[in-house]
Amino acid sequence: MFDLDLSYSALLLLCLFAACAFEFVNGFHDTANAVATVIYTNTLKPWAAVMWSGLWNFLGVLTGGIAVAMGIVNLLPVETLVDQNIGHSLAMIMALLGTAIFWNLLTWYLGIPCSSSHTLIGSILGVGLAYSVLPEAVGDAVNWSKAQEIGLSLLISPLFGFSVTIILMYFIRSITRKTPMEDTLFKEPKKNQPPPIWVRGILFFTCTLVSFFHGQNDGQKGVGLVMLILIGIVPAYFALDTHFDPIGLPSSLKKIEQVIVSIDSSTLSQLDKKKLTETIAMNAKLQTVFAAITSVEDIPKEKKFEVRKHVMLMDRNINSLIKKEEIRLSINEKGIIKKELKKVRKIADYSPRWVIVMISLSLGLGTMIGWKRIVKTIGEKIGKEHLTYAQGASAELVASMTIGLSSQFGWPVSTTHVLSSGIAGSMVASKGVKNLQPDTIRNILIAWFLTLPVVMIMGGSLFLLFRAIF
Repeated sequence: MFDLDLSYSALLLLCLFAACAFEFVNGFHDTANAVATVIYTNTLKPWAAVMWSGLWNFLGVLTGGIAVAMGIVNLLPVETLVDQNIGHSLAMIMALLGTAIFWNLLTWYLGIPCSSSHTLIGSILGVGLAYSVLPEAVGDAVNWSKAQEIGLSLLISPLFGFSVTIILMYFIRSITRKTPMEDTLFKEPKKNQPPPIWVRGILFFTCTLVSFFHGQNDGQKGVGLVMLILIGIVPAYFALDTHFDPIGLPSSLKKIEQVIVSIDSSTLSQLDKKKLTETIAMNAKLQTVFAAITSVEDIPKEKKFEVRKHVMLMDRNINSLIKKEEIRLSINEKGIIKKELKKVRKIADYSPRWVIVMISLSLGLGTMIGWKRIVKTIGEKIGKEHLTYAQGASAELVASMTIGLSSQFGWPVSTTHVLSSGIAGSMVASKGVKNLQPDTIRNILIAWFLTLPVVMIMGGSLFLLFRAIF
């Protein structure tokens, strides 16, 4: 399979299975984000809620694009880490998968709403940092600009969910004050009695939105993980999109060249001068390659990864250089650079359809299983009062809006943290901070702060261990 011998083919299949397992675990780990409110407000029976959520998670992955997936792929410069030793690629992949799955299962077992996003991203950073200490390490082992962007999105999104939910709760209370709607929305649901039909419709709608946008965001993380596996182990087949039409690329590269050769290198540091020289050389090589082909399939298998490497490194170098104060480019020139780089990147930023379908099924099926532990934490243990209709609707509406916008910008966010912080915000809006259960909040915060360092250490250690073995 893919020109691999039997043992490596088996390991590739094992890695793909493990990636699906990660997304499956992600499904039942994060199901509570969508179904806790509809279950605890008696809007839907548990079996109906998880089936419905699973369907919309599946559809979310299918229609969500690949912006978040490419954010995951580009966080770890696989072009730097991958060499001719396939065992080294396997070490990278197995460390990522082992760490992510273990931590997800552990926190699920303990009933802690922990972020799959933090887990995956932390393990990626751990592998990158571990690689950087190896004697043979060359280039950046982590795309730090992308890491900073993702880190900010993971930090800001729960704070946004918490604060906006409080504002929304106050708004709903102000417009329903002293009306029959206030009694309906802000009182504890009657046991085993469904809400009024209009409330039920709102909660059903918000559950659907959270499920769909969770699929769009978290599902793409699984797609990105599979692409890391395929690019790392069989780059000759998956480094480039073989269905991409390369006809316009020489023109785009020429426009990029016209801008970067005009940069005055005399004001640059030695490192930046080297980057500029390498970038111009890579651009010239890519122009030669693309001028000689009419299809990506025309590029020899052994050259495809090299082409990808030049595309990705050129993109990173240029984006790094144009941010320098010493480089004075006009707004028009920067616009040309960004527009044409985006066109060139399309040959490398892609995912085969079968990968998206595979992850869609894994997430959708996982959503239908194992939901009780986290649902109980979100529904009963964050606040001291039973979840009201207003609290459930507000938290889910804010969560779906936050996740949906993040997906459009290609930012991976933690659905778990956004929804949990929204529930906490709704509890604070009702009766103040005293309405929160301190033990649960403490456990969630500890998991939040511990996840990144723990999985970074675990992922890095496993990478070095597997690299020594292979």
